[in-house]
Amino acid sequence: MSARRQATASALERPGGGISPLPPTGTLQQAYLHAGHMVISREPCRVTTVLGSCVAVGLWDPTSGVGGVNHFLLPHGSDPQSARFGNVAVRTLIREVVAAGARRRALQAKLFGGACVLRAFKGSGLGMHLGQKNVEVARQILIDEGIPVTAEDVEGERGRKLIFQTHDGAAWVRSL
Repeated sequence: MSARRQATASALERPGGGISPLPPTGTLQQAYLHAGHMVISREPCRVTTVLGSCVAVGLWDPTSGVGGVNHFLLPHGSDPQSARFGNVAVRTLIREVVAAGARRRALQAKLFGGACVLRAFKGSGLGMHLGQKNVEVARQILIDEGIPVTAEDVEGERGRKLIFQTHDGAAWVRSL
C-alpha cells in the first residue's frame, strides 16, 4: 500500500465484522443524500449516501463547524444549476458552505466514490472510466480553489455506503 493510500485509509473509519464504531447520534441531525443533491448545515449533521461511480465531496470548516456534502453523477454538464454534474456541484458546494458561515481559508475536503462497478468498462480501451472522470473533476476543482483534500476513498470496483458528518468531517465508509 502506498504511503498516500495508508495516510488516506487511516483518516477514515472502516466498520468491519458487522459492528460499526459509529458513535451514538444523540441530538445530531441526520439526513439521507440523494444523487444530484447536496446538504449544507450550520448545525452538526450526519449525512448518509450510497455511491457507485458517483462521487461525494465532503467539505467543512473545523473552526466554525459549518460544512456540507454533495453527490454528483457525471463529471460535466451544461446546466449551470444542476448538482448532478461535478463541474457545477463542487463549486456550488464551496459557495454554499461559505455562504452558510464557513471561513473560506479554513475549508478542508474529503473525496469518496468513483468506482468502476461494471467490469466491462474497466480496460475497455476507452480511456478513463466514468468514476475516474468524476474523481478527477472533483480533485481538480479543489486544487484550483486551494482546498486541501485531507482523505479520500475513491475508485476500485465496489460501491460504498458513506456516512459523513458536516461539522467535523468525520467519515465512515463501508464497501458494498
